[in-house]
Amino acid sequence: MKKVISLICSSLLAASAFGQYAVPLRIPMLLSANFTEFRANHFHSGIDLKTGGAVNLPVYSIQEGYVSRIFVSPSGYGLAIYIDHPDGKTSVYGHLSRFASAIQKYVREKQYEQESYKIDIQVPKGQIPIEKGELIAYSGNSGSSAGPHLHFEIRDTRTEFLINPLLFYKDEIKDSKSPEFQALMIYPTTLSSVINDSPSPTRITIPKDGKGNPAPLRQEVNVWGRIGIGLKASDRMNDTYNSYGVTYVKLEMDGKEIFNYVNTTYSFLVGRMYNSVIDYQTWRDRNEFFLKSFVEPGNAFPFYKTVNNGYIQIDEERDYHFRYTIQDLHGNKSEYSFTLKGKKQNAPERKISPYLFAWNKDNEFSNNDMSLSIPKGNIYNSFYFTLLENPSSTYLSNILRVNNFYVPLHSYCNLRIKVDKDTLTNKAQYGIVQISRKTRSWMGGHYENRFVKVGIRDLGDEFAVSYDNKAPAIVPITPNLWVKRGIIRISVADNLSGIQSARGTIDGKFALFENDVKSPVYSYRIDGERIGKNRQHELHFVAKDACGNTSEYSYSFFY
Repeated sequence: MKKVISLICSSLLAASAFGQYAVPLRIPMLLSANFTEFRANHFHSGIDLKTGGAVNLPVYSIQEGYVSRIFVSPSGYGLAIYIDHPDGKTSVYGHLSRFASAIQKYVREKQYEQESYKIDIQVPKGQIPIEKGELIAYSGNSGSSAGPHLHFEIRDTRTEFLINPLLFYKDEIKDSKSPEFQALMIYPTTLSSVINDSPSPTRITIPKDGKGNPAPLRQEVNVWGRIGIGLKASDRMNDTYNSYGVTYVKLEMDGKEIFNYVNTTYSFLVGRMYNSVIDYQTWRDRNEFFLKSFVEPGNAFPFYKTVNNGYIQIDEERDYHFRYTIQDLHGNKSEYSFTLKGKKQNAPERKISPYLFAWNKDNEFSNNDMSLSIPKGNIYNSFYFTLLENPSSTYLSNILRVNNFYVPLHSYCNLRIKVDKDTLTNKAQYGIVQISRKTRSWMGGHYENRFVKVGIRDLGDEFAVSYDNKAPAIVPITPNLWVKRGIIRISVADNLSGIQSARGTIDGKFALFENDVKSPVYSYRIDGERIGKNRQHELHFVAKDACGNTSEYSYSFFY
């Protein structure tokens, strides 16, 4: 913990020396997303810089150094480059369209050497030196990107702790707008806690007055027992329409601070513990992000200061006065006061599962049809586990609702489901599907003794055994124009388990087909120096799905 705090302090001191870094884009710095914004299962690890909806803007190194890593993938960061700097920081540039010519040539050689489009290269120190302000790449929309922009990070090189880049670029950003309050969530945190005669969390929209400022609550909220409070808030900046995350949150009760949250650096090592920072249930149910203003026992993040971990004991019949303060990195601040009324009320009777899963123990459940194993360290708070089984004519097992509300798991935990209709000869074609809101996602798994086992990352959805014995579909796109246009394009799609690999060869030698997760199309730019000119060539393309079902396609062309 002390090392984490020390790193935060050193990062802040380094950030005060503004001027050491150049800007990565030679256009006004406008953000489409800021640091540690709430995302699906993770904090946003950097800032997203707007590129005016365009791709191929030049991207420059912010400081001298050397390329330490190059990453190319159809998903995630897409095309990304990492540069280590002499001050102990690493800058990261993601979702690129291509690299600068010398770097692009190096990457292409490595791709052919490894015979793979997807590569993760650890570049030897000093092999590719970089000057401050040197052109290193071009902005794009590659990987898991929803639109053209530059994803930009600054990390501590030794620890890989992520640091808010705006600490170094505050003077480049115009921000005179204060964060905005949107809603409160009041949580009963024990079986005897009650909110307005209900044992369920209560969402309260924060009203606005005629000028758009937050107004007093329009409803009385009666509470009793131990509770927690959550906040939905956002920030704005000048010259943009985007909504951003909030950096600083403080909650006071009766004039005394009980919760304080500041997040300007964090480690990838904590991973999915992020899901304990937010209200995971509400995010899954409503796609809304609430910051919990209390800290669950399995949450080890270091950026809190709390009293009683932010939990509040309401045990007097009186008014409890609360005030939230939220602030952005530029010091713009907003405050909101509200009152909860302590009122004694009985908790409604409800049926409680006998299976208590404790946050600090190994937890297991099994019956004739399934088993679930959750090792210690994978849940952030204790809960009562439930299982609901329904027969199915669609799947090869019962449909299992594994818990009646959503619980995030820190790592993959093993779920085993019995195959009731075990008719396939090729057992690799079995797999578990996750069913959420009538859509199904292939999880896969391994067959053993009439059970399929797979690792899952959360509870609350339905799971069942299915199968995939259908090979991927390979469709050439206008092959008669390939030579004229200088590019071969092939569409590959799978019905369920997903494409595991796709590989093309020309005249028996590896051909570099590129692909992006947002498209089923694989493209190869015809390289006459590699394949030779003025002769007949044989293309062979093979696609395999996650169950091993394979399709092949061949085509002859003259080039």
